[in-house]
Parts: sequence; structure tokens; C-alpha cells
Amino acid sequence: MRVTTTPETWLSVPEAAEALGVAQRDVRNMLADRRILAVRRGEAAALAISSLTLVDEGGKAAVLPSLRGTLTALSDAGCSDEEAWRWLTAANGELGERPIDALRAGRVHAVRRAAATLAF
Repeated sequence: MRVTTTPETWLSVPEAAEALGVAQRDVRNMLADRRILAVRRGEAAALAISSLTLVDEGGKAAVLPSLRGTLTALSDAGCSDEEAWRWLTAANGELGERPIDALRAGRVHAVRRAAATLAF
């Protein structure tokens, strides 16, 4: 599976496992460890993982490396997974772009500074 930034694609756990080349249980462990983020979508409220949280590393999909620490910062600020996803994908005046786009561009410290302000 080719990982792209636009348009955003939502992957089921099995699809994410296939894209990452790992077992479904490994994806579920990543979710439990907050290394990747899933939100419930659709009528069945199934877990869905955004393609924006994956990057292409030499033709192979991988989890965005800076995501885990950012999810930890958002969790420490009291955000649920849904709130974290909304924050990551909403325009942010401090960053001048969506936090997820800033992470993908390598602006990890700026994103984490912005996330830290949520705790206050």
C-alpha cells in the first residue's frame, strides 16, 4: 500500500497491519501503547487509523515517528483519543498549519510546545 498525505485515507486495523507489514495484534499493541492513534468512525463505530499517521520509509509504510511523544503530551494534557485527533487535524494559529502536517514536516518541538499549552 502506498502511503500518501492527500487525500486522507482511513484504514481498518487489518488494512493498517497489511500496510505496515505486521500482524493485527501488533497494530492493536501499538494502539494500546499509544504509538499510533485510531478513532471510531462510521455506522459500526469501527476503529480507523488515518493514513496521515503513516509515512513512507523507503517504499514501506511506517508509523510517523514523532506521533508517540505527541500523543503522550496530548494525553498528559487530558485529551482523549478523539480530542487528540481533532487537535492534530485542526488549523493551529501558533503553528500556521495543522499539527499533523507540522509533525510530518519535522516540526516536532513546535508541535509539542503547542500541545503543552493545552494543559493550562
